[in-house]
Amino acid sequence: MTIWEMLAVFAASIGAGTINTIVGSGTLITFPVLVATGLPPVTATVSNALGLIPGSISGAIGYRAELTGQRRRVLRLSTAAATGGLCGAILLLLLPSTAFETIVPVLVALALVLVLLQPRISRAVQRRREREGSGGNPDGGPLLLTGLLLASVYGGYFTAAQGIIYLPLMGMLLHDTMQRLNATKNILAAVVNTIAALFFLFVAHFDWTAVLLIAVGSTIGGQIGAKVGRRLPPAALRAVIVIVGTAAIVQLTLRG
Repeated sequence: MTIWEMLAVFAASIGAGTINTIVGSGTLITFPVLVATGLPPVTATVSNALGLIPGSISGAIGYRAELTGQRRRVLRLSTAAATGGLCGAILLLLLPSTAFETIVPVLVALALVLVLLQPRISRAVQRRREREGSGGNPDGGPLLLTGLLLASVYGGYFTAAQGIIYLPLMGMLLHDTMQRLNATKNILAAVVNTIAALFFLFVAHFDWTAVLLIAVGSTIGGQIGAKVGRRLPPAALRAVIVIVGTAAIVQLTLRG
């Protein structure tokens, strides 16, 4: 990499770390920049996954207050995230590069619809629970585990926009605030990135300059994202998710 390419990767990684902590899909910032420097797509993907781990951890630390009381939930959901992340990483090496390109924009679009409908759906679910005298499953039950497992398969494959899928799933099936769910999302994203990267360490080629630049930049971005994201009211957070998600669909479609 030239010095200018290194600066571009570093700047992109700060943006990715910020966006990942607030919403997700930061990979849509770093991945095109890495490919533009001349890295092959698979090398760019695995280098990005490893480099974003410190950023995910940084964002989770920034949301540590919202994680209070969620230990049991996070551990349970992390099991599904880790399993899905490993499956997705394996698929990245086994499937042709075009295999997911047609379905990914559809998944992100569906997630955005769920984000917009989540308050109404959550109220309907809560009213049904009150009528039935049930408080619901505090961990979301098998349906949430299955949804997160599938979303994590995609996350292990490409890592972009998985947070946009996590949030509406948890919002519909868990009775909690958006900020606390966002904190959980950051943990799950860190789990998926870590599992995928550990697998790639043994079977794929990394560009270690890119990894280092992304690690440092995304760590800085994670702290920025936590400061900004924790101050956003639920409606504003949903608006950010929809804006970023729409941009993700456009970029993924153009790539396809």
